[in-house]
Amino acid sequence: MARPAQRLAANAPGPFYVDASCIDCGTCWQFDPQHFAPHGEASHVVRQPEGDGELRQALLALQACPVAAIGTTPALRARTPADGFPALITRHPAGDVYYCGWASRRSFGASSWLIVRPGGNVLVDVPRWSAPLARRISALGGLHTLVLTHRDDVADHDRWARAFGCGRWIHAADADAAPGAEHLLEGRDPLVLDADLQLIPTPGHTAGSLVVLLGQCHAVLFSGDHLWWNPAQQVVVASERYCWWNWAEQLRSVERLLDLDVGWLLPGHGHSHAFAPGAWRGALEQTLAWARR
Repeated sequence: MARPAQRLAANAPGPFYVDASCIDCGTCWQFDPQHFAPHGEASHVVRQPEGDGELRQALLALQACPVAAIGTTPALRARTPADGFPALITRHPAGDVYYCGWASRRSFGASSWLIVRPGGNVLVDVPRWSAPLARRISALGGLHTLVLTHRDDVADHDRWARAFGCGRWIHAADADAAPGAEHLLEGRDPLVLDADLQLIPTPGHTAGSLVVLLGQCHAVLFSGDHLWWNPAQQVVVASERYCWWNWAEQLRSVERLLDLDVGWLLPGHGHSHAFAPGAWRGALEQTLAWARR
């Protein structure tokens, strides 16, 4: 739990604060950029919440923090919503998409996403185990499939798989990170799980990185750590700095996504973004041009 004595000096005055235990994963400012922002090698409260709606958002950011580095008063903490996560992000004809919160330190605070769909719900990457979150997911229809985009973000996959009896997918090149996975994706060809759900290998960040595509028109792309959005520069980012395996292969994997019709980019780390119709290809071409300059 965050400690007032370790409150960082960069925090805005008021009841919410980030303390020195912050690991700079970005969970808080990715979910609630109104009140949290990066500052050096940590996050901080850039503005205190005002009103019930903002208070709810800040309390959920506090709950999502993987290391409990966000603090507030006991009276405000007691107002944390019991039903805050999963939080609806968008409704797509192929399924409703939710952010799960409850980030895990074992995945360095990576985002996990729930797809609620008639063909069976899908969890893309996993949060830390949370009984309240599990109850909420059960109320939404449980889990049919769990997809792990790469070795870094497997967190408590065993616990979630046991709780819901769902099958797990991971690429064979990263399978040692989830040795109990029931299904392995091989090679570099996309795997169509059904008409509205594909697994697309994107080696680079790790040898077994993959992305998940929901829908075909104005689709939702769950990109793991392959790509994310930079709101300050208004660009899609593929990062050589955070490429753990092969940067040239990662850029080739970006190229393979050019012809998709993507409406939402939902990464494991970094900001999400909604694209205007037809904007995806131009955004990726800009990313590739910058990376190869």
